[in-house]
Amino acid sequence: MKSRHLLMLSLGGVIGTGLFLNVGYTINQAGPGGALIGYLFGGLILFMVMNCLGELAVYMPVTGSFQTYATRFISPAAGFSLGWMYFVGSAATAGVEFTAAGILMQHWFPDVAIWIWCAVFMALLFGLNALTTRGFAEAEFWFAGIKVVAVIAFIVIGAAAILGIIPLADRPTPHFTNLAPSGWFPAGITIIFVTMMNVIFSYQGSELVGIAAGETEEPEKNIPKAIRTIIFRIIVFYIASIIVLSAIFPASELGLLESPFVTLMKIAGVPYAADIMNFVILTAILSVGNSCLFASTRLLWSMSNEGMAPKMFGRLTKNKVPLNALIFTMLFSLLSLLTSVMEADTVFVILMSVAGISVTISWMGICASQFMFRRRFIQEGGNIADLKFKIPFYPIIPLVCIAFCVLILVFLAFDPTQLIGLIYGIAFFIACMIFYKVKLSKQQHG
Repeated sequence: MKSRHLLMLSLGGVIGTGLFLNVGYTINQAGPGGALIGYLFGGLILFMVMNCLGELAVYMPVTGSFQTYATRFISPAAGFSLGWMYFVGSAATAGVEFTAAGILMQHWFPDVAIWIWCAVFMALLFGLNALTTRGFAEAEFWFAGIKVVAVIAFIVIGAAAILGIIPLADRPTPHFTNLAPSGWFPAGITIIFVTMMNVIFSYQGSELVGIAAGETEEPEKNIPKAIRTIIFRIIVFYIASIIVLSAIFPASELGLLESPFVTLMKIAGVPYAADIMNFVILTAILSVGNSCLFASTRLLWSMSNEGMAPKMFGRLTKNKVPLNALIFTMLFSLLSLLTSVMEADTVFVILMSVAGISVTISWMGICASQFMFRRRFIQEGGNIADLKFKIPFYPIIPLVCIAFCVLILVFLAFDPTQLIGLIYGIAFFIACMIFYKVKLSKQQHG
């Protein structure tokens, strides 16, 4: 991948359903103040995670990244568990995104069955990923580019509506009346922690920069450049969007039934607003599905090379694509299509919470790997000055980040709608640890 590919991958990684749908839901649940604090707090965690990942990825740029780092610097059992947990979460998310894309297509083609569009999009993204890594990178470059332009346009139009430059169809010029201090925390402060999984899920995808490190040109130059955009993209895309939405809509009007981005475009009188935003959100969803396929496939390939997955997943085509791993990921993602025919809402919520929990645990693994790597590097006589990219304030950053992630998981236990996902996620991780320990024990005594 070239610099432009990695940069757009890092930008597009956090612009998906998390921004177009979850932001409105978070404002509705936690209020404008709660949403701002939640996304800033989540941004701080992401900043710490990405710096830890950057130090590891620049020192050791490998495909599969944090699974390999956990195996080498924590333990093989930890690497095995983190790898499979992230794979399951990412592959399941890809299937959910395909289903959502099929549902969106009914806006234009109401008489065509959803599963047909799912099959079309699966074939399209499978073909792009099966050709070359450049095929994935080029598709993601354009997917992400459309999202970035759309969000910037939304922020500009929203700001103009707030100031009265663009009149709104169903309400007077809002200015900043909806941001009165009395309405910042309508449900109290503690709700912020309960909604943090929405925030973490929204930021999911940033870690793809590390997974792609082994297939990136000049990683010591391009990876730090991508990581430095984190604060910029968080402030511009999420924080600015929250301010715009909160200024225009009372928190009670926002939710998951319709994207607030679409609603604003409609009342601002933008021609063909519904079609434009439906296309943008469709692009965003396909982008997330594309990224999930890439991440799942590369992790499975990496684990195969380390004896943590069947050897067949480690085979490459002449174009250096792990085709068997890609096929297995696609088959696994097909299971998520059950959301369109069997208890869709329940299955969807469980899959999303499991995906968010898998990312949270993976972030903890990244920080723990960096902590162990730096300690071993020093013990073996390494000079910190020789690291081309290094985190500041070691060991405070990795330890504080781990503590924050644990805190988020603890608060999930108090939310009945997310408790089941938390139980499934932790149970799966523990099962992987036990499985590897038993397998390793048998190998040692065999």
